[in-house]
Amino acid sequence: MTKAALIVFTDLDGTLLDHETYSHAAAGPALQRLRERGIPVILASSKTAAEVAPLRAEIGLSAYPAIIENGAGILPAHGSSARDAGDYARIRAALDMVPAELRRHFIGFGDMSDAEVARSTGLDLNRARLARQRNHSEPGEWTGNDEERAAFERHLADRGITARYGGRYLTLSLGGTKADRMDEIAALYGQPRRIALGDAPNDLEMLLASDVPVLIRNPHARPLPPMPKDQAGHILKSTRTGPAGWNEMILSLLSEAISRQTGA
Repeated sequence: MTKAALIVFTDLDGTLLDHETYSHAAAGPALQRLRERGIPVILASSKTAAEVAPLRAEIGLSAYPAIIENGAGILPAHGSSARDAGDYARIRAALDMVPAELRRHFIGFGDMSDAEVARSTGLDLNRARLARQRNHSEPGEWTGNDEERAAFERHLADRGITARYGGRYLTLSLGGTKADRMDEIAALYGQPRRIALGDAPNDLEMLLASDVPVLIRNPHARPLPPMPKDQAGHILKSTRTGPAGWNEMILSLLSEAISRQTGA
């Protein structure tokens, strides 16, 4: 791939997409400016390939790879929602090996119908169907106590499966984070300077792995966990929410970069 001087990694919901409408329209001017300068924009989401591929095409970013399922996998540039479910099959097989008294406390998306996932997530039926087309990870509702969860996770760890809480769901994967995938994708473009934008605690690893971390204001998200002052002070914060805040910060950062280049 062509080397780049700058690369942008961005979360979707509450960041590039509006929390309520899921629209990216307010980020249009910044996206156009990035497009004109040939700066890669990499979507990084908990969504599946089936969910991300049409969104990426709608935004006009299909020429770039995307990070899917919270860093458990990568959707290649120009890739479709075609499934390679090997990782997912391995996770589901590992679940079958967990003792029944523990397994009953985990209700994964693979244990639910489209309608049940829609009720659990608040997605419409079509989006719930796409969310169930998983490649690399299995989110689920945990109904047991902490002690039972620890035992459940030990059984999975013996089979190479990692469990992480991401808010509502306990998500199982073969490991990997958004930050890990950032390293892989940045290498494709010659390790350019990285801007990362997110709105919630599950974006923190990605933000801290960037050169320019940007927290997009989201009154619906949990605050970031306490951090050392040097890390906290390094994070830029938008004044506006969602794609309007994304637009605000990207345009400001591009203006600063241009000023440095011209010596203005």
